[in-house]
Amino acid sequence: MLLRNMLALAAPAGRRSRLSVLMFHRVTPEPDPIFPDEMHAQRFDELCARLKGWFNVLPLDEAARRLDEGSLPSRPLSITFDDGYADNHEVALPILQRHGLSATFFISTGFLDGGRMWNDSLIEAVRGCRLAELDLSSLGLGRHPLGSFEQKRQAAQSLIGKVKYQPVARRLELGVEIAALAGVELPTKLMMSSSQVVELRRAGMQIGAHTQSHPILAKLDVAAARAEILGSKQALETMLGERVGLFAYPNGKPGEDYSPANVETTRELGFDAAVSTAWGASRTGDDLMQIHRFTPWDRSPSRFGWRMLANLRRG
Repeated sequence: MLLRNMLALAAPAGRRSRLSVLMFHRVTPEPDPIFPDEMHAQRFDELCARLKGWFNVLPLDEAARRLDEGSLPSRPLSITFDDGYADNHEVALPILQRHGLSATFFISTGFLDGGRMWNDSLIEAVRGCRLAELDLSSLGLGRHPLGSFEQKRQAAQSLIGKVKYQPVARRLELGVEIAALAGVELPTKLMMSSSQVVELRRAGMQIGAHTQSHPILAKLDVAAARAEILGSKQALETMLGERVGLFAYPNGKPGEDYSPANVETTRELGFDAAVSTAWGASRTGDDLMQIHRFTPWDRSPSRFGWRMLANLRRG
């Protein structure tokens, strides 16, 4: 109760309120032995119960509109997911429904229906590799011991860091080449199908655009970045038969992953709001094309609450 009251003081109703937006990617059915701190079904269920009790959870479009108007309730919060993983539909959706919560799912449309994110190619290559050491020196990516789950985690994180800012096509090529050297056949059902995206919308969830191929927009020229953003928007609008007004910048760090020109593109394309990955909480008067997002991973309720409170004060 103390934390709930303190959250209300930090984010009161009206023009002095501050909007918290949480960001997730995957919700796996069981804990991942390589990434044990990632979200899984039991943790997400517990978290949703906490969010339901401590915050006023709003759909992101409503939250953005009320942020702009200065009419937010106290303790406002929105839930978002990036990329379009199949477990968002299979695992997260039933949990959200059980708790009566809404969420926005930002979809990278180029990976639907059997595609795969470049980083998942690296992770799954490492996960499935049976070698004691993965030698990628021929690709300029070093040698990686894989004798334990911890070593596999370190290898995956190292590879992601080295490949992340490569051009889009090269990232995809490297995923295939690394899997071949690891002797692994990569999965084709990690991402949602188009029909699952439609089912999410029919279940009352919101769908937002997240580009086609998840590029680092700041690395593209303005025309190429615009094509990525617009292509995702149009694909989703055709799929859903309705306007799509929300967008998430891939990776989302201001100035590093997206530029001021990309922000203006989202505005010109008619989006209502867009989200970054800059920590903090957004206030009335902030740019709706750069709403802050945050993900606290604390397991205990008290540490989670204090972390959320600190994030509100950062905004």
